[in-house]
Amino acid sequence: MMDYDFKIKTSNERSKVEDLFDYEGCKVGRGTYGHVYKARRKDGSDTRDYALKQIEGTGLSMSACREIALLRELKHSNVINLIGVILSHNDRKVWLLFDYAEHDLWHIIKFHRAAKANKKPVMVPKGMVKSLLYQILDGIHYLHSNWVLHRDLKPANILVMGEGIERGRVKIADMGFARLFNNPLKPLADLDPVVVTFWYRAPELLLGARHYTKAIDIWAIGCIFAELLTSEPIFHCRQEDIKTSNPYHHDQLDRIFSVMGFPLEKDWEDIRKMPEHPTLLKDFKRSNYSNSSLVKYMDRHKIKPDSKAFHLLQKLLLMDPNKRITSEQAMQDAFFQEDPLPTQDVFSGCQIPYPKREFLTDDDQDDKADTNKRQNPTNNGAQQSDQGSHGHNAKRVRLSGAPGTVMSVQQQDQQTQQQQQQQSQQQQQQQVQQQQQQAQQQAYKKPANKRREPRRHTLQNGIDYNMLKRMKQIELERDILMQGLAAVEKAKDWYTKQISGVQEKMKYLGRMGSHTDQWSEAQQERIELQRARVLEVNRHLGMLTDSTERGGLPLHMNLAMHHPLPHLSATAAPTTHMLNRLKQQNHILSEEVNQKNDRITTLEREKAGLLREVYQNRIPQK
Repeated sequence: MMDYDFKIKTSNERSKVEDLFDYEGCKVGRGTYGHVYKARRKDGSDTRDYALKQIEGTGLSMSACREIALLRELKHSNVINLIGVILSHNDRKVWLLFDYAEHDLWHIIKFHRAAKANKKPVMVPKGMVKSLLYQILDGIHYLHSNWVLHRDLKPANILVMGEGIERGRVKIADMGFARLFNNPLKPLADLDPVVVTFWYRAPELLLGARHYTKAIDIWAIGCIFAELLTSEPIFHCRQEDIKTSNPYHHDQLDRIFSVMGFPLEKDWEDIRKMPEHPTLLKDFKRSNYSNSSLVKYMDRHKIKPDSKAFHLLQKLLLMDPNKRITSEQAMQDAFFQEDPLPTQDVFSGCQIPYPKREFLTDDDQDDKADTNKRQNPTNNGAQQSDQGSHGHNAKRVRLSGAPGTVMSVQQQDQQTQQQQQQQSQQQQQQQVQQQQQQAQQQAYKKPANKRREPRRHTLQNGIDYNMLKRMKQIELERDILMQGLAAVEKAKDWYTKQISGVQEKMKYLGRMGSHTDQWSEAQQERIELQRARVLEVNRHLGMLTDSTERGGLPLHMNLAMHHPLPHLSATAAPTTHMLNRLKQQNHILSEEVNQKNDRITTLEREKAGLLREVYQNRIPQK
């Protein structure tokens, strides 16, 4: 057993976070994962800024272990760099040391959304949007190439470096939900049934897909791309029951369908295999979204459907994950080939217009009040329960040089967001009330219709269903006869072509005189060609015969199948005899066509008589 004094001495000699870094009063983020601080080394060995992420709780959670294990292996210019892991032996806390990023997409989009709310619209520059999207795709392509799913892409987890060597470089952060997807021992849905923040969650996840792919990250990137173009979340909705383990979310699906339209089975073949597909059919009606489309939504935000940006967005937001574009294909899209071209510095050619991060207060009461407001559905707005690696969802903030100073611009922005959320919630409530009223009206009408329905066995005022059944049978028989007639017409045309071809060859051979060898070769070629054609016609007639539900066509319609021509044998008859046989077959087929036409005319007359009888029976007797 270790000596107690030695243990105390060793513990005191170990380096502590407090001894290595100066971070007091520099909190820049918080969430369920813990806290993030802006820090500098106390020894003055460098002047770089670092991000210290304190993991909440005691010891190492599975999420923290997964994040540490992945970040130690992943090295890419667009993935956050894990510099080190520090263990605090006194309080058993775990600290992660990262490069410090001064900005993130959540704050950048918020800056433009606030300007838009103040009627001073300043959209994200086109070149900046292109550079941001390209670097995000580059980082995700690196993760997917190494069989890693991020599973929590959102603007708050997309960091952007400030002034320095890596100015304007995108860093993908928060790998706590990341997983390897190469042959998992269990379906990923069994291990983590709920992943990705609601607004950026792919439809297959909302429908309970057990095996999801890297397409879920592509959908989230499409949502981020649309948000950069419009400064508004494309699929924002209320976020009730955030902690639920059920992946199905009615409001989120309703929002997606309101923008994209209801998915059709021809566009998404595997939707019927989704576990929540029966619930989807029960809760939603396709007719409610007949006027919804991505084209109309983006057109309201002045993004034209013929632009290359819209074409790329369409490929990223396909409902079917199997048809969704990959990150590599997206990087090669024509959108990135036109000017302005993407750059490594997203702020290239301009001063950074966005303010630096603000330090959060350490008041616990403010923390609790902030948490309650984030959990309140009426105040979710652009805020998330956890805003990424640097946690950017505080209400009361102060500048690093002015403790306790409340930012009035931020309050105005939050009030504007609250008003927008309240308006959207009121609209959703009105839609729900209208749907409930329609359902009540339909439920009220059903009994009335049932009481007024005439008795089926009463012929005086009702309908003769036997007669209707007979009419359907006549229609079916007519369709079958029309198919047979079409087949006979094709056979007739083919025989006519063969006769003309043989006649032309006879004329040609007659001009050749005594060339017996050429005659034999031409005759053999003709026999082989006719044999192949007749076999092809027999195959088509056999398929038509097997497809009918009435035991096949009459025998006289299968002459080519059941009575092969004798002239196709190896010892062929003279050419004149063969022509006579072909003409005889043509005559028989012509008679078949006439008989079928007469039969169709008879059926049409019988149908007209039945319709008149139905009409007379429905006239009330005087």
